[in-house]
Amino acid sequence: QVQLVESGGGLVQAGGSLRLSCAASGRAIRNYAMGWFRQAPGKEREFVAAFSLSSGSSTYYVDSVKGRFTISRDNAKNTVALQMNSLKPEDTAVYYCAARRGGSYYSIGAYNYWGQGTQVTVSS
Repeated sequence: QVQLVESGGGLVQAGGSLRLSCAASGRAIRNYAMGWFRQAPGKEREFVAAFSLSSGSSTYYVDSVKGRFTISRDNAKNTVALQMNSLKPEDTAVYYCAARRGGSYYSIGAYNYWGQGTQVTVSS
């Protein structure tokens, strides 16, 4: 079992930055491919960013965040982060950290473990 706890969400003005953190316990995240998803009110949960399963350093991003968001990991601290810059009102959502052992990086069903989420609100 892997327990994931997100932190770092909050209220920020458009153009600002936030850094989300995901602390893992129970298992080492080096054995998992980690990802971030988000869910806006009234919308389905969507993929945001993830590490490759085969190559721990390769990353993937949804087009809408490319160039603005960066996913990183610290295996020694068992944490994953999402640095979010140039935030837009449409980035407002609950952000979830997740871990998978297989499957597609963008597929919600591929992820075995999820955090409880952290709210990000971007005002215009």
